[in-house]
Amino acid sequence: MLYAIFSEDVDNSLPLRMKARPAHLERLQQLKDEGQLVLAGPCPAIDSNDPGEVGFTGSLVVAEFASLTEAQAWADADPYIETGVYRQVIVKPFKKVLP
Repeated sequence: MLYAIFSEDVDNSLPLRMKARPAHLERLQQLKDEGQLVLAGPCPAIDSNDPGEVGFTGSLVVAEFASLTEAQAWADADPYIETGVYRQVIVKPFKKVLP
């Protein structure tokens, strides 16, 4: 089943993000390589693809996992949690309808 992982950043998270970004992206690449990743990306803090020093307010990952428990465990092990980037992470089952 698909799961949506909504993550909300702490204020001024950009320096923390940059520190943990390689490890964060490595985990996402692994999901992609295993055919589980549907989409992933950050939410810019301003209306721009490149928010610069303003940074990001959170992230969204939609991926396939065997269960909600597995999806939550994957989300809980994110390097962004370990380095204090995320204030809150919510994992919910997701049903893709379109396209």
